[in-house]
Amino acid sequence: MISDTIWQLYPMPTREISLAGLYLSHELRQIAADLDRPFVYTNYVTSIDGRIAIPRPEGKGMMVPKDTANDRDWRLFQELAVQADVIISSGRYLRDYAEGKAQEILRVYDEPRFADLGRWRADRGLPPYPDLAVVSGSLDFSIPPFLTQSGRKVVVVTHDASHRERRIRLEQDAGKIILAGEADVSGRQAIDALGALGYRTIYMATGPRVHHLLLTDNILDRLYTTVAHRLLGGEPFSSLVEGDLLRPAVGMRLHALYFDPHALGGLGQQYTCYER
Repeated sequence: MISDTIWQLYPMPTREISLAGLYLSHELRQIAADLDRPFVYTNYVTSIDGRIAIPRPEGKGMMVPKDTANDRDWRLFQELAVQADVIISSGRYLRDYAEGKAQEILRVYDEPRFADLGRWRADRGLPPYPDLAVVSGSLDFSIPPFLTQSGRKVVVVTHDASHRERRIRLEQDAGKIILAGEADVSGRQAIDALGALGYRTIYMATGPRVHHLLLTDNILDRLYTTVAHRLLGGEPFSSLVEGDLLRPAVGMRLHALYFDPHALGGLGQQYTCYER
């Protein structure tokens, strides 16, 4: 387990605290239990100049930059994932996963260093893993067999105009299709439908366009960011949110701010939590 300490800068007073358990202490499941709707949150690691993804070396698709990805941020990603009832991913992610190109988010807590997180879920009577919701308009992906074989439920979220034959195939593989929107997926309809299935804590762990869906409908409760102290440059790149101009702009209030002086060989990084 990571034992190095970090600095809490906000809320005041400034104090030294442990990195391990940092986001578990936010008690997201308790917050959700006090609401009459699902609690939706997301998390990104970014460079100082706003890059969350850059082109792959082979030129096909995007990837999390190796210069920002790090074990200390990854620990916190897992702490957010372990509190979820369901993790939102995308068809693009599963296509990349099938080709061995995607960062692992499906087999969370399998590594010995995360054994404490598996125990955290077990102690609360939760299934070993959160379920998975896959948002896709094209439905051009397959569901890895190990997902359903392990007892996890997979829900595919699409729209009324999606490819009917692909929808039928995925329903046979996954068991559940949600139609959320007419010609495009609606963020609000998707979250309402997941809530109707009993999901209370919903972790959006995919890209900036699904993030845009949630922001457009003002249904994102918390945004977590890790800002790695490196500048990358380069084009093209992906940022936190991509899509049409948000009208009105989405206001977020600072909930917590931490500084980790040990990350990236001493360069450091910041962990920030915003809430609507």
